[in-house]
Amino acid sequence: MTQVYPAIFHPNDDGSITVTFPDLECTTEGNSVAHAIFMARDALAIYLDTAAMVEQPIEQPSALEAVAVDGSEYVTLIDADPAVYERKRNAQAVKRTISLPAWMDEKASAEGLSLSKVMQEALSERLGIPDR
Repeated sequence: MTQVYPAIFHPNDDGSITVTFPDLECTTEGNSVAHAIFMARDALAIYLDTAAMVEQPIEQPSALEAVAVDGSEYVTLIDADPAVYERKRNAQAVKRTISLPAWMDEKASAEGLSLSKVMQEALSERLGIPDR
């Protein structure tokens, strides 16, 4: 589910922009406004996904007009979908050790088969997971 939080953009002397989320312990930086927005969305999604994963309570977002800024700072809303990171995390490969007879390993090698691919196909079929 997409969530929206206010973010404070602070232009730095070197042209970069630091982004902080006043409701969260979350900070990032970009080398342009577009890059800072991209990095802010990414950081927010990772923060929210991680907090959910470790069951850390998440502060509700402040109203945009309630966020105070100084001098050249400005505030805008940033949206992020933490489910994107959950899907990426769940899609990461996991190393497993399997045992099979030597003759079977030799035959699979001679056929040029990828044992990882064969195992994924067999498990998908066995677990009733449709092709992706």
